[in-house]
Amino acid sequence: MTHKKQHYLLNRAEEACMLLKEHLDQDHVVRVISHNDADGISAAGVICNAISQEGGKFHVTMVPRLNEETLDRLSQEKYELFFFCDMGSGYVERIGRLKGQAIIADHHQTMDSTGDDEETLVHVNPHLFGLDGTRDVSASGVTYLTVKPLNKVNLTGLALVGAFGDMQYADGFSGVNQTILTEATEAGVVEEHEDLKISSKDEPLYKALAHTFQPAIPGISGNPEKSQTFLEKIGISYGIKFTDLANEEKDFLTEHLTRINPKIFGSIYSMPQETPALRNLEDYALILDACGKNKNYAVGLSICLGERKSAITEGVEFLSKYRESLIRGIRWISREGSQEMDYVQYLYTEDKENKKIMGTLASLGIELEILNSQKPVITLSRMHNLVKISGRTTLEMTQKGVNLGFALEQASKSFNGAGGGHNIAAGAVVPYKELENFKNLVNDIVSTQVS
Repeated sequence: MTHKKQHYLLNRAEEACMLLKEHLDQDHVVRVISHNDADGISAAGVICNAISQEGGKFHVTMVPRLNEETLDRLSQEKYELFFFCDMGSGYVERIGRLKGQAIIADHHQTMDSTGDDEETLVHVNPHLFGLDGTRDVSASGVTYLTVKPLNKVNLTGLALVGAFGDMQYADGFSGVNQTILTEATEAGVVEEHEDLKISSKDEPLYKALAHTFQPAIPGISGNPEKSQTFLEKIGISYGIKFTDLANEEKDFLTEHLTRINPKIFGSIYSMPQETPALRNLEDYALILDACGKNKNYAVGLSICLGERKSAITEGVEFLSKYRESLIRGIRWISREGSQEMDYVQYLYTEDKENKKIMGTLASLGIELEILNSQKPVITLSRMHNLVKISGRTTLEMTQKGVNLGFALEQASKSFNGAGGGHNIAAGAVVPYKELENFKNLVNDIVSTQVS
């Protein structure tokens, strides 16, 4: 059955590819609009690389979210083809009214329309065919499917970078991601081996462990002091690099870390042809995520497009700053905690640095056992007259019925805002004056989902 669903998705992607090829053959500039997170940047990298390899031209813009204002601007532009990555499924009818034709390569829950009746666009989304866009495929994967008929197996690695960026690797890939991985490994684009998943093998061990957030190590990640204490307790020098440990010490450390989180040791996926900083797919995703959080989307896209030296140096610097921000943020949520309601909990900030990382802090708060894993975490970042919202929960809570994409979409719409996303992770924007009403409504919606 799943195979059949993937087949239908591939057919739709092939339809999108035919439309893309039609425009490339006519030498039209493709207008690419993509999300500004790791998955969105990867997706833009996939489509822009594919267009370049076909000898075509593109004009790309990265945005934090798609809204009426952005679509109003796009409606004034005279392009023959618009290509939306990692967004668009909530605005199908509106996109259908743009001056040119359109392709939507998204993996978020579809809200207003499937797009089947729209003559001017092709809508590629796993949810349309009963597949799970939260787990089975990311936007970069969906975008890859739309160029796959052009024989772009060289872009499979980048498609999986986006899946890592969207936290879709939990106990292995599934669905379309697994299909792409098989294709990538068979073509030699990606290799797999077992290893310890710490952030670095070349910095002092206590820092490497404190900077390890995927997977998180409760009691150690984000806390250099506790990392030192842990290493002293098991009798390993905290200042030594992992590469300088004797083999028995490496095994001993691995044994102790896996007791805390078994996921710390497992499959590592790498692109052997890549430059060292980007070889590990998870590291690549983290660098793109850091570029996004620093609002330097162009640097992230440059890395994806192969404009390497200075872009990679900048990306690695952004990652270093990002990790320090996470350490400060984890200290903040450890100290302040969350405001708990009956069914959800809230984190509120007006701090400039915390605003950039609130979604990640929500996830880490749950993983590091700082926040209550039995209630979704909704983060609220004040932006003048608006509040930017991120919601995160666990797989266990989604199995009990929680759907944050639906909850945030419905609640924000009630107060002239906008929102949506996945059942496990979603976002929204609402007017600040409606904040208390919004919080109460989200709590009420989640209460109906779990009852």
